[in-house]
Amino acid sequence: MSKFNINKTTKTRNRAGGEAYKQTPEMQLASIMLTNFAQDQFYRKSNDTFKELKELLAKVDASFAAKAAIYARKQFHMRSITHVMGAELAKHTSGQSWAKAFYEQLIVRPDDMLEIAAYYFGKGNKTMPNAMKKGFAAAFDQFDGYQLAKYRGENKTVKLIDLVNLVHPVPTQRNAKALQDLVNGTLKNTDTWEAKLTEAGKTSQTKEEKAENKAAAWRKLVETNKLGYFALLRNLRNIAEQSPDVLDKVLLSLVDTNRIRKSKVLPFRFLSALDAINEANLDTHARRKIQKALNDAVEIALANVPEFKGNTLVVLDDSGSMTGKRGKQKSPIEIGAIFAAMLYKSNEADMMRFSDDASFIKPYFGDAAMTIANGLIQNAKAAGTNFHAIFEKARKDYDRIIILSDMQGWMGYNAPKDAFKEYKKRSGANPYIYSFDLSGYGSLQFPEDKVFALAGFSDKVFDLMALLETDRNALVNEINTIEL
Repeated sequence: MSKFNINKTTKTRNRAGGEAYKQTPEMQLASIMLTNFAQDQFYRKSNDTFKELKELLAKVDASFAAKAAIYARKQFHMRSITHVMGAELAKHTSGQSWAKAFYEQLIVRPDDMLEIAAYYFGKGNKTMPNAMKKGFAAAFDQFDGYQLAKYRGENKTVKLIDLVNLVHPVPTQRNAKALQDLVNGTLKNTDTWEAKLTEAGKTSQTKEEKAENKAAAWRKLVETNKLGYFALLRNLRNIAEQSPDVLDKVLLSLVDTNRIRKSKVLPFRFLSALDAINEANLDTHARRKIQKALNDAVEIALANVPEFKGNTLVVLDDSGSMTGKRGKQKSPIEIGAIFAAMLYKSNEADMMRFSDDASFIKPYFGDAAMTIANGLIQNAKAAGTNFHAIFEKARKDYDRIIILSDMQGWMGYNAPKDAFKEYKKRSGANPYIYSFDLSGYGSLQFPEDKVFALAGFSDKVFDLMALLETDRNALVNEINTIEL
């Protein structure tokens, strides 16, 4: 099989060396913004990602990039990659009437400003652009004393007081006292769970007293409902170990239907919480209670997944690049597996796994989604990536095929367009293909014709899937609806 002397119609090669198709620059940028956590990946280092962003900024309209960053921050709750975009866009905003509004809208928390500024100055820039200054100054209006105290950024490269001195926000009735206290050095972070736990540690004289104070702090936070859902999930292990007497109340909050539906926690965070509990110093009874609650929480979250009409095939890539992990970031298969399980259960769909070959799998439908996901992860084949095999094995007339992959197919070196064509001829199907790019690498395994490359996961993704069956440019169009 020819690897280097390839057909002239090939448009690009993916990072694994296989034939692929280029997305439009707008779709490439959206893929990165909605999936990348600014950490190393299997085929790409974080600095390579930042370089690609800069290259894409030369190919797309700057206002689209600005809208994509706002969309990623506010709809998909992405943070670090939007901070990079906010800093890199600075050189493209000169003279743009929308620039101030962009920086104001990009800010959701005070530390968003700190992160953007730290990245920007860390690149050797000496002065902050006026648009960024004005946008940040306006963004201060969103925050009260509690929020400003929580994100002071003490001991950070860029502190909140540094920004106040740089951008000179106009005090409002909401934050005037807090800003003055910040300038005077008297603004204290006393009402957050982080502050209360820190104070419990500082006021303790002995190891035993520290344990007692932390237990009391967790108890008060739980009983007064001061912990948001994400904080509850993130600190589940700490609470279970340090204040076990409130564990039952915590678990009731964990499976609260309203809190789950209102929560902005990404589904793979449930896996992170489960990992922490599995490593915790807990007795078997407590561990099992928490594991059950986490399973129940994911089952409740299934209500957010729509049921699609017709026959659906969910396909999970369990090749080597999917199982590769970088630091604390979840591997693509860990993210893909939980969504595969959720789609499988919500739609009574068929499920397939593929690596160097493909095969149908039939998890027990009565199992919890978390159980199914863990089984997919633990039994990953971790071999090559053969997209051809998906369509060689498929027989049913599917209305849609949902592929969860990093899109780094290389076996055979040619994209699976012929295998896809043969499948359609054999089955009579003409399915929508949703290829979820779990790493935002930016290439497709198919031409863009009833085939949609999606990136990122939130409740908005499923809305987009419904839109795409009537409008193939839905993601770009959705981003373009943002007003600057």
